[in-house]
Amino acid sequence: MTQGAGQGPEAERTATLRDFRVPAYVHETGPYGHSVHPGDVVPAHEAEFPEGYTPTERNLPVVNRGDTLQVTVDPAELPQPVSVGPGALFVVGDVHGYLDELVAALQEQGLIDTAGNWCAGTARLWFLGDFTDRGPDGIGVIDLVMRLSAEAAAAGGYCKALMGNHELLLLGAKRFGDTPVNSGAGTATFQAAWLLNGGQKTDMDRLQDHHLQWMARLDAMEAVDGHLLVHSDTTAYLDYGDSIEAVNDTVRETLTRNDADECWDLFRKFTKRFSFRDEGGADAVRSLLDTYGGTRIVHGHSPIPYLLGEVGSEDGEDSGGPVVEGPHIYADGLAIAMDGGVTMAGKLLVQQLPLDI
Repeated sequence: MTQGAGQGPEAERTATLRDFRVPAYVHETGPYGHSVHPGDVVPAHEAEFPEGYTPTERNLPVVNRGDTLQVTVDPAELPQPVSVGPGALFVVGDVHGYLDELVAALQEQGLIDTAGNWCAGTARLWFLGDFTDRGPDGIGVIDLVMRLSAEAAAAGGYCKALMGNHELLLLGAKRFGDTPVNSGAGTATFQAAWLLNGGQKTDMDRLQDHHLQWMARLDAMEAVDGHLLVHSDTTAYLDYGDSIEAVNDTVRETLTRNDADECWDLFRKFTKRFSFRDEGGADAVRSLLDTYGGTRIVHGHSPIPYLLGEVGSEDGEDSGGPVVEGPHIYADGLAIAMDGGVTMAGKLLVQQLPLDI
């Protein structure tokens, strides 16, 4: 047989074995009635073997240990497994519909790119609530946070959000409108309270079911890296449970029952503020930390100029207060305030944690 291109002893042997007639194999059962694995099939008749073929003989070269190159490798030179822990932690204060300011702040921290897409890999981002009202594009803010949540998760990080009092207010205005509720100081309605607190008609017009469902499922509090994250600077969370899980479950169950008076009471308690500011403030913080864990509480809700004792208006009537450059640490170093007062011509804060005292 003449060897052509790509042929040789191995190719010739392959051709010889391939070209003979394929024998009839026994597949069904073995000698004891059990099924035979396809890899254990045998020819039905030994006569069907080609001449000179021995089933137990392997036409393979034998490689002796001495024929191989022995290389000693130092274990320290081997690639070491990469330990991928959680990414950097960031928190965002009250946004209140200021979408452009939010985008700029997130870009400044390297969390989103110039196209507004998540670019921070495994970083962790927490919003402390109050996405709507007062500012021009609350629904745009919610849409951005929802999209970043999906993009961050796909990259191995996350973007999550807490329930603010303005989420409760918008939910109530949508669900109950002008239905009277017992406010404790006479008759009130969610609709009137929403308008009084900066409710925007454009937000209500664009509000869709998936926005409502997203808001209604938000947690009220969470603990991350020793930080207790909440929206409001109040001890009212203690009224809803003695653990983070219990508080979150109680808030969600309250919203699910859809009782106007219950929802109003929840909104009213989340609207309380300044529990950590004055005398006894550090003890109030400790009461939350002792119950829910953590070494510091991080909150939004109360604008930093208010906490510093300056008189101002969240509607922007008086913007002559102090210039806010970053979070405010107070209450014996146990509390971090994150509402930079964007509604008062202040700063929308996006801050990496932990903070040095």
